[in-house]
Amino acid sequence: MAVLLQDVLKAQGRSNKLSALPCAVVTMELQRGVMGDLASFPDLAAVAKSVGVPEHAGELAALARELHIPVVHCTAEFRSDRAGTLTNTPLHTTLLRNPAHLLEETPATELIPELRLSPADIVLPRRHGVSPFTGTNLDATLRNLGVQTLIVTGVSLNIGVIGLCIEAVNLGYSVVIATDAVCGVPLDFGQEILTHSLRLLAILATTAELLVALRSEGASGQDNL
Repeated sequence: MAVLLQDVLKAQGRSNKLSALPCAVVTMELQRGVMGDLASFPDLAAVAKSVGVPEHAGELAALARELHIPVVHCTAEFRSDRAGTLTNTPLHTTLLRNPAHLLEETPATELIPELRLSPADIVLPRRHGVSPFTGTNLDATLRNLGVQTLIVTGVSLNIGVIGLCIEAVNLGYSVVIATDAVCGVPLDFGQEILTHSLRLLAILATTAELLVALRSEGASGQDNL
């Protein structure tokens, strides 16, 4: 039987009251220019579509807003002069040869429409590196919101999601991964990463399981308010 969010909270000795629910839904690079209609990575876009990543991430974000749970979007963008960005990886060296790649203030940096960006959401872009904590306000933002558990969605399991989860654990957060709201390339490789690496760092649950858990905890919290 899958381990659900309730089990994470119980293990931490936390209340099930909605007002004390210490989690946030965190999306990783669910952007039009990464895996959406303007994708720089067409193979990743195809796998994400096949898994249902956009729809599942959108469902989690929508319920989180309904329950007043923070929704935080970790994005990537670059200046036209590449200031603040170091091409110290083969990935960046290749991608940034394209002057239009995730150029700030262009449609490519926008979140995919399935997320239905809300004014209450928090968007935290980065200009360097491959994961979202270093050099951004992500950690401070989450701590100031009282968040202790991250519900992770996004791309990709090859690099970005791994980096997000490792950094989160090192900083003291608990991590829950929505297994059908993340993916890697090729598809089977992404599943291997979940099975053999990330399951050692995070609770793995499907979007359907997490929606049930969050609704249950939300109802319980309302009953106790």
